[in-house]
Amino acid sequence: MAIVEANPNLGAQIVADAKEHVLYSWSVQSQIDPIPVAGAEGRYFWDYDGKRYLDFASQLVNVSIGHQHPKLIQAIKDQADLLCTIGPPMANESRSKLGRMLAEVTPGDLSVSFFTNGGAEANENAIKLARLVTGRHKIVARYRSYHGATNGAVTLTGDPRRWAVEPGMPGVVRMLDPYTYRCPAGHPDPCPVCTGAPHLEEILEYEGAHTVAAVILETVTGTNGIIPPPDGYLRAVREVCDRHGILLILDEVMAGFGRTGRWFACDHWDVVPDILCVAKGINSGYVPLGAMIARGPIVDQMRDRFFPGGLTYAGHPLACATAIASIEAFQEEGVVENAAAMGDWFARALAGLAKRHPSIGDVRGLGCFWGLELVKDRATKEMLVPFNASGEAAAPVARLAKAALERGLYLMTHWNVVMVVPPLTITRDEAEEGLAILDDVLTLADEHYVG
Repeated sequence: MAIVEANPNLGAQIVADAKEHVLYSWSVQSQIDPIPVAGAEGRYFWDYDGKRYLDFASQLVNVSIGHQHPKLIQAIKDQADLLCTIGPPMANESRSKLGRMLAEVTPGDLSVSFFTNGGAEANENAIKLARLVTGRHKIVARYRSYHGATNGAVTLTGDPRRWAVEPGMPGVVRMLDPYTYRCPAGHPDPCPVCTGAPHLEEILEYEGAHTVAAVILETVTGTNGIIPPPDGYLRAVREVCDRHGILLILDEVMAGFGRTGRWFACDHWDVVPDILCVAKGINSGYVPLGAMIARGPIVDQMRDRFFPGGLTYAGHPLACATAIASIEAFQEEGVVENAAAMGDWFARALAGLAKRHPSIGDVRGLGCFWGLELVKDRATKEMLVPFNASGEAAAPVARLAKAALERGLYLMTHWNVVMVVPPLTITRDEAEEGLAILDDVLTLADEHYVG
């Protein structure tokens, strides 16, 4: 692994320019202090001081194949030599081939892709297609969700990030989440929320099923806690949608392309959505790319109709070429299989962490997609950091993440959840290295445990 010669002065200048001239997302601008990244390879990146970090966050849970994969780099070079860019009205080899490959790897009869620059735009266009096909306007989304930062996508989002931009897109209504650790219905038997159908049916009674175009869900909730649904939940929601002529949209921007140990998270429960939204792991962010992938019969209803949507860089040749290379690498190198095998290892190893650290209230996940929920008291489940906390209230987890970073481990945290989401190519030795550091810094959370 080649780490460039240390150059602290250049690193300091890069940070100074960033603070002065770059507007950072989801941040208080006066508080930003970004790491100046000099390079990356595999599961690591490093700064201009020469310090190396194990990337346990896959950046934004998108660098699934790891940093600087040679096959993807070569695909960019080859495509640039052939054709750097061409408009969406044209056909080009990389775009057409990727469309065919996505039809082959996605479940069921998902077969037609609308390419975008990322996940938010994929979700936006999925809503647009659902409304056009059904002639209805309402969309049911969940509270513990994140679907993107564009106007429609952030309205679909349930978490507090939508508050600042409200009112947003009209027609969005909410349902509760099957969050079994903190079930909003208190787990009566059977639980109307966690079994899926009864709660959704009740929402539809209030809203009028005939007015609802689609239900949109993260198959496995991502940023808001990494919450896999209980067995049977997704199937029940699918059946309710079918009963009322409502389309099911699954947002697998984060959970798709092997993250859960299957090609797509919905494969765990043998459920095929009407529309699947992907990005991130489609090409690990080497070039911006997302896609809305729809079932053939859905798109057939639009064959003789005008689709009012488009993006100048949709299906960009460089992006499509990297996605083709990524899918091929996944198949040739057994990346999805490695994620599944590491998922079994993480399940055991993280359970061991929970035994040693009383501040871990819940461990949940699949593949290379895990969350540790931190609490002050296991009996009461009082959160270590309150919902939507900031400032001093969020300090216990912020200090933990900072301590990990100082030890060379880059983590993603959200309120009281520590996410363990490394690249899917991670090795056992690298995973052990990361968990050893996490084991060490979790003592900072244990200090706040009062149970």
